[in-house]
Amino acid sequence: MYIVHIASECAPVIKAGGLGDVVYGLSRELEIRGHCVEIILPMYDCMRYDQIWGLHEAYRDLWVPWYGGAIHCTVFCGWVHGRLCFFIQPHSGDNFFNRGHYYGALDDHMRFAFFSKAALEFLLVSNKRPDIIHCHDWQTGLVPVMLFEIYKWHGMWNQRVCYTIHNFKHQGIAGADVLWATGLNNEPYYFSYDRLRDNFNDTAINFMKGGIVYSNFVNTVSPHHAWEARYSEVGCGLDHTLEIHHHKFGGILNGIDYNIWNPELDNYIPYHYSIDNFEEKAKNKKALRERLLLRDANKPLVCYIGRLDDQKGVHLVHHSIYYSLNRGAQFVLLGSPTESAIGSWFWHEKCHLNDNPDCHLELGFNEELAHLIYAGADIIVVPSNYEPCGLTQMIGLRYGTVPIVRGVGGLLNTVFDYDYDELHLPEERNGYVFFQPDNHALESALGRALELWYTSPKEFRQLAMQGMEYDYSWNHPGEKYLGVYEHIRHK
Repeated sequence: MYIVHIASECAPVIKAGGLGDVVYGLSRELEIRGHCVEIILPMYDCMRYDQIWGLHEAYRDLWVPWYGGAIHCTVFCGWVHGRLCFFIQPHSGDNFFNRGHYYGALDDHMRFAFFSKAALEFLLVSNKRPDIIHCHDWQTGLVPVMLFEIYKWHGMWNQRVCYTIHNFKHQGIAGADVLWATGLNNEPYYFSYDRLRDNFNDTAINFMKGGIVYSNFVNTVSPHHAWEARYSEVGCGLDHTLEIHHHKFGGILNGIDYNIWNPELDNYIPYHYSIDNFEEKAKNKKALRERLLLRDANKPLVCYIGRLDDQKGVHLVHHSIYYSLNRGAQFVLLGSPTESAIGSWFWHEKCHLNDNPDCHLELGFNEELAHLIYAGADIIVVPSNYEPCGLTQMIGLRYGTVPIVRGVGGLLNTVFDYDYDELHLPEERNGYVFFQPDNHALESALGRALELWYTSPKEFRQLAMQGMEYDYSWNHPGEKYLGVYEHIRHK
């Protein structure tokens, strides 16, 4: 099959979150399976140009219809760690992608509406006719709309669209100006409730809703999150739209790149290990303690790695620090605050705990240190308020670091409680799960993990190794996406 991804990110050249990792990881898996994959991206001024090989002009004069005229663009081509990527560079006073950042501008809706239009125009004029166009998140929600309403009448009638929603929180809310800019000029038609009109604002259109309505298949990034989107507030107002289109909606779990996250060949850790020589993990724990000046003692080491924000359950992250220390454990945190108030809170805690030989808080992100923490810790806490998929728990499992997770989204699809899971045999369980977003619930799960470490070290070790046996690579998601592609190709 010939597959084209249209997205606002692709790691490592453009990465603001998990979206970039998915676009890269899935593309790589599809290519390994023998399919032709290309990726179309905006050409941001601030992207990692050092991660592109052989960047050159691929299409010099792309004229993209915009309002009553057209904007001149150049399309560049290059390889990002083996993936063939096309970068669209508009030559316009709007400076759509010359902002020094990927997101956060007041005109983001116009920037990504233009990108979506330009991507389709590039496919049209370069005579590219992929079997599947795979779009991601609100930024490309208008791609299937314009494909069906405009471009199919110009020779792109046989393309099918898979639309993946990574985060329902950001949906792309805009006014009628987007319709006039992109050539979707019939306001009454598109402002009907069953097309683009936002479910709660009859004067606005919703990019993500358009993607749901017009795509051939829609998915989010875990089966449980798909259920949550339809039946809870996690859908952020799109639950009714998803209910109408439930016949083409599902959840496919993300994967992680086992070439990067693999304790058997990880270049960032001093001692490689697997299930067969699991005892080497203890040497990484000692190395982590030496690096962070922690006490070398017979204690469990608990960690948190990730953003510090409300989505990640920051209040429970904070509580887990003191609960772990009170239970005689050590705690290491590697996290970037996303708000000034949270940053101030954790800087205060860092100063307060600075001389504690059993605790280290690292505020920021350090790739090398993250790998060492995964390899050196015994337990990782992932207490998210909501989590579409979650990568840290899957990485923790790969490194034999027992996850403590809240039972939401993809966390519930990947971690199975050691004591209470009824769907898996004892030898298939791999962590601990709690459900309520409060301190008592967290303590119930983290406390059970620490108790097992203290009282039954052999059982704890066995639990850690059971987690390492799970395959959360891109192998299974790749197979499921190909199943979706084949299904919509023949509709």
